[in-house]
This record gives sequence, structure tokens and C-alpha cells, in this order.
Amino acid sequence: MRWENHPEAGEIRGSVVVPEHFNGYPGVVHGGIVATLLDETAGRTVLLTGPRSADGDRQDRVVYRRPTPTGTPLTLVGRFLRHVGDRAEAHGEVRLPDGTVSAPMLDPARPSSQEIAARWDSERAHWKVDEE
Repeated sequence: MRWENHPEAGEIRGSVVVPEHFNGYPGVVHGGIVATLLDETAGRTVLLTGPRSADGDRQDRVVYRRPTPTGTPLTLVGRFLRHVGDRAEAHGEVRLPDGTVSAPMLDPARPSSQEIAARWDSERAHWKVDEE
């Protein structure tokens, strides 16, 4: 995936075409793959806000509104929502070519332990998000 940073909108965007071999049913992306794409989107969105980690104890809430098709250009959009204490909340969604949202997710992330956060910082350079 290629990610683009859109700071004026407070969001990142990525694009992907999921191959058929990642289906749950013929022509439909497996729900676990959809959740993984959204998790990655929300995690990268938190990078917009600085050094807090998106890893840790959290409970993502994915809503499967409609089937997400395989072999179709999809847009992933992530928006940072807010910091509340040690929490960073983000929203992610999968959009179909016509703009319809097939699956939104709220990611109430909590930073990890200092040990994990320190390793996270060394990985930050590899989490590339391009300017538009």
C-alpha cells in the first residue's frame, strides 16, 4: 500500500486492491483482512499526532456495512480523533470506488509500556506516510 498524509484534513489515505485469494466468499474480502487494513490505517493515523504509540491494549470496533469486493481499487482513510489522557483515538474506513463506506472502525488505542514504545520509535522511520 502507498500512504499519503493530508494534514489539512487531519487524515491519511491509502489505496489497495485486495487479491481474490484473500476472500471470505468468492469476490468478497475476508473480514479479517478488512479488519487488518483498518487496524493499519488507524495505527498510521496516530502518527500524525506525534510520538504516542498506537500499539497496546485496545478493542477495535469494526462495522461491516456491506461486502468489500476483491479485485477492486479501495481507498483507506484514517482520521485522528483526539487524545484523552494516555489514549489516542482514531477512525478508519474502507471506501469503495464510488465513495461508499463498506467498513468503518473506531480505534481507541492506548500507548504500550515504555519498553514497547521505545522499540516503536525505532520503527517510526519505516512507517512511511508520504505528503500528497
